[in-house]
Amino acid sequence: MTVAAQAVEIDGRIDPVEWQDARHVTDFRKVQPLSGEPGSLPTEAWILATPEGLAIGFHNTQPADVPRTRQRVQRDFDAQVDRVNLNIDFEGGARTGYNFTVSSTNGIADAVITNENKYNTDWDGNWRHAVSEDAEGWSVEMLIPWYIAPMGKAVGGKRTFKVNLDRVIGSTGERTAWPVASFERPRFLSDFAPLEVAAYSQSLFAVTPYVSGLYDNVHGGSTFDGGADIFWKPNGQFQMTATINPGFGQVESDDLVVNFDATETFISDKRPFFTENQGLFEYTTPSDSSQLLYTRRIGGPADDGSGAGDITAAGKVNGSFGATKYGVFVADEADEVGRSFSALRLVHDYDTQNLGMMLTNVERPWLDREATVFGVDHNWRPTPRWNVQTRVFGSRIDESGDIESDLGATVWADYEMDHGWRQQWIAMHFGNDLDINDAGYLSRNSTNYLHWEVRRRFSDLPDSSRHASKDWRGRISTNYNDHGEKLNDQFRLSREGRLRNGGYEFAQINLNSAGVNDLLTRGNGSLKKPANFNAYYQYQRPRKGDWAHNIELESYSGGLSGGFNLGYSVRYDATYFISDAFNVHAGFFSDRSPDWLVWQRDNLIGSFGRREFDLNAGLDWTIDSRQELRVKLQAIALDADLQQAYRVGAGGNAIDSDEPVDDFNVRNLGFQVRYRYEVAPLSYLYVVYGRGGFRQDAFSDSTGSLLRDSFSLRDDEQLLVKFSYRFEL
Repeated sequence: MTVAAQAVEIDGRIDPVEWQDARHVTDFRKVQPLSGEPGSLPTEAWILATPEGLAIGFHNTQPADVPRTRQRVQRDFDAQVDRVNLNIDFEGGARTGYNFTVSSTNGIADAVITNENKYNTDWDGNWRHAVSEDAEGWSVEMLIPWYIAPMGKAVGGKRTFKVNLDRVIGSTGERTAWPVASFERPRFLSDFAPLEVAAYSQSLFAVTPYVSGLYDNVHGGSTFDGGADIFWKPNGQFQMTATINPGFGQVESDDLVVNFDATETFISDKRPFFTENQGLFEYTTPSDSSQLLYTRRIGGPADDGSGAGDITAAGKVNGSFGATKYGVFVADEADEVGRSFSALRLVHDYDTQNLGMMLTNVERPWLDREATVFGVDHNWRPTPRWNVQTRVFGSRIDESGDIESDLGATVWADYEMDHGWRQQWIAMHFGNDLDINDAGYLSRNSTNYLHWEVRRRFSDLPDSSRHASKDWRGRISTNYNDHGEKLNDQFRLSREGRLRNGGYEFAQINLNSAGVNDLLTRGNGSLKKPANFNAYYQYQRPRKGDWAHNIELESYSGGLSGGFNLGYSVRYDATYFISDAFNVHAGFFSDRSPDWLVWQRDNLIGSFGRREFDLNAGLDWTIDSRQELRVKLQAIALDADLQQAYRVGAGGNAIDSDEPVDDFNVRNLGFQVRYRYEVAPLSYLYVVYGRGGFRQDAFSDSTGSLLRDSFSLRDDEQLLVKFSYRFEL
């Protein structure tokens, strides 16, 4: 069906004259719970192509006996509130989708969808929206400009998208959608409805210069900086993004992490240049957070250990020739320690599959190191029930003339059966010398992993049940490193529940066989570990009245004592809403581990009694539609009391050692006050005060004393003012 053009004023009011030529959608059916039944409340939507962009309208019937959420939300919110979603695949290949969310209070969120059902909210787009309400319900209008994302070339004056619309009732958590597509299924993007519209095209040339000033209250002195982001989008088949001396000041605050493990902590990237048109560069594997291009590497810790790398410039080009898409990415850091990053991406779409390749290269002159990674990825959807994802990739590292190379491969297959049953198979092989972490992220190499999982969804529960749906999952897996050592076998049983009050519940138990820890000693021998388990429970209750709550409980065994010494952790967070626009929140995390293993040097490890207490607090104030104030406090107190030192023997056994190993403690503080004023779309004034510190000492102390001491930490104390303005030419 072809949808014609008509001008629409985006004011939140559904004018029948404006929308008379639109595609009208009324068949909204339940996808949470995933029953496919008609929604409990009527929902109507309209879709219309106009010269200014793709217009979407919703009218949501909501009578007085169904409570409306009045909570004001900040951008990229995840609160359980009344809201509508447009999910759209502009290219129709089920590789990259875009999500646009509007709440009943006109708050917005947007995200990129990749790998069928994985959302990334780091991206922010420039699009219009408005909300109105009356006694019968509330309405939303959106206008998505044609330049917002790459899209295929029009054929015969027409363009075909794939679309999904949904509506969420905040008080119950019920989600209804057209068509019946759910991100809880392995196939989401593939289940969108095709929609043919009249072809329009918009061009965009935008320059966003910035100036910033930073005052350092610890070391004294002020610094000033400036730069610009440039966006050129002449049409949907070619889009270019560049940045000059990007100003990535601390306007965002990462969560504090104290990590003594051998694996790196993954941190997402909110920097505008690195989120714009980034979906094409997604090359992931089933290993958690793995990807060939991890943009936090750029501007990350410098190779000489002097601090963060200084990015001189970066550029990105996205385009397409017919069904073939391409992307080129480059970035350079300054000075003799600066790294040079580059990536090439090609993808070709077929009717039921995608085939792609990706090449990354990093030059690190300070280390005399060059890293090259090449990968091929294939996504195959042979029937509506099957989804198969295959990855094959390899690395080549040249460091001072010594060359190492290795391969990795993964297969991920999902099969949707009848009556809520599903099966999943995953196989992964990562070679011992595979290394993608110069440009990408992989938590560990040397892995041979296999699992089979079966799931059963229950969505027809009686009205008397507190659950709207339950999803049971059972999994068995085995994992060996590339030297033939068993890491562990595992049996997992979990249940995910959606509650009728809009809440969420999750419980899981893992039973792990005996195996080895081959990472703990950083290459100085594998440690044999006994069988162990962990059990986890989470309950989230969205806002009811003035309060919202989250609680997480965990019990586990581990270390060298296996199931004989139990550890536990408790997390609790509460939010109190002073008004719909102003809330305060506070919470804590407490952990007790009787047998925590920490590497010391070569093959010497220590078993510690670990006690940790973390405090977090803050406030969020949505002053008006353009202004927000956020306060965020995090403090960590960790104490480690030595129980026994060990040497790891040649056979992997832990051998008691009387070598001196110190108790230790860690204190960590992060505090930020951030004011943001939106001068114009994607144009902001930030005023940010931040203070933080880290200290580790070689003695044991109470967590209460350590927590109090953490508030005196002051390694950094800064005031940042940053102003950016987007000029569209």
